[in-house]
Amino acid sequence: MELLRFTTAGSVDDGKSTLIGRLLYDSKSIFEDQLEDVESASERLGNAELNLALLTDGLRAEREQGITIDVAYRYFATPKRKFIIADTPGHIEYTRNMVTGASTADAAIILVDARNGIIEQTKRHSYIASLLRIDYVVVAINKMDLVDFSEEVYDRIREEYRHIAELLHLKKVYFIPISALKGDNVVNPSEHTPWYKGETLLHLLEQIPLKEGLENQPFRFPVQYVVRPQTAELPDYRAYAGRIASGTVKVGDEVTILPSYTKSRISRIDEGTKEIQEARAPQSVSLSLEDDVDVSRGSQIVKSAELPLTGQQVEVLVCWLNHRPLQLRQKYIIRHTTDELQGIVTSIDYKVNINTLENNYEDKKVDMNDIARLTLKVSKPLAYDLYERNRTLGSLIFIDEGTNETVGAGMIVG
Repeated sequence: MELLRFTTAGSVDDGKSTLIGRLLYDSKSIFEDQLEDVESASERLGNAELNLALLTDGLRAEREQGITIDVAYRYFATPKRKFIIADTPGHIEYTRNMVTGASTADAAIILVDARNGIIEQTKRHSYIASLLRIDYVVVAINKMDLVDFSEEVYDRIREEYRHIAELLHLKKVYFIPISALKGDNVVNPSEHTPWYKGETLLHLLEQIPLKEGLENQPFRFPVQYVVRPQTAELPDYRAYAGRIASGTVKVGDEVTILPSYTKSRISRIDEGTKEIQEARAPQSVSLSLEDDVDVSRGSQIVKSAELPLTGQQVEVLVCWLNHRPLQLRQKYIIRHTTDELQGIVTSIDYKVNINTLENNYEDKKVDMNDIARLTLKVSKPLAYDLYERNRTLGSLIFIDEGTNETVGAGMIVG
């Protein structure tokens, strides 16, 4: 069955968690014990009705404040498709959490309060959706029940957002008038919006085209571990274990090992204890080669006809995650797939003002939650794809050498 990953985003009190709760509740995707827990929590918090937001607001701090702080993941399925939902926070100080939740999404639902219309946080969330190359954006105009399901309000917000979508080059945008609290146009059509001829949110999510499968992309295999059991049964066995990031591979394929550019052929593929003839992303397998070549953790095995880009200098869009600002010329550990190497930021090109959708070329201080474009130089050649082509090969993690903390997440853009 097909799997769609989507994220939700919106300003505080726009109703993200309630919307997801409504999706789960109306699609009958809640277990009885979960429902009992939410009923008890609703009663403790003094809610007169069942508070569906509590289905995703799992942290105690979130339940007490009525906001989303962490990224809450939920899973549900319909007869047509499986779904993974990332409910991400709306506060600006949790921008890093939203980037984390949206980084694997195929679609984004951006909630807009019908009473307030487009606000700065709407622009910020839309920018992040654009930044992470999310192809499908659903603008859910929520709380329509509080504006008497006004078609005029819906039309005004839709036209204003279309201008933002053009600026950000969003590929496909859908608009749906909903009431997450009452359930209008979420799972079931609403009798209060006879002027709306589109689909319900759930039906739309079931129809959104999925991206080209990972197996159809160039073959990329970051090596995690060298397997050498050296037992009586397998005295000369040597294989390279990992997870296929993209593409397919079969016995006999000519491959190149990076960064050495040594060539060989696949002699054997093992999945657990089973020998197979072909494997595809995202399978975890062990690959054996015809030749005895130097391969270790951090190496990449790729098809010789589908080589990635290589270089020691890359352009990166980074979301800074740490309270200590990014420092020019400071050494960071750069984690790329299974490899770790040293790197320094040689220049900061600009910082993104994601509230105004403008690039700031003057302010070069990158603090926590800031997004900036920079030039990164690494200590040895890096084999990579651009993020827009391959999220795994186009992603980087910045780690502080002194504390070993993760301080930044980056996307290779050039």
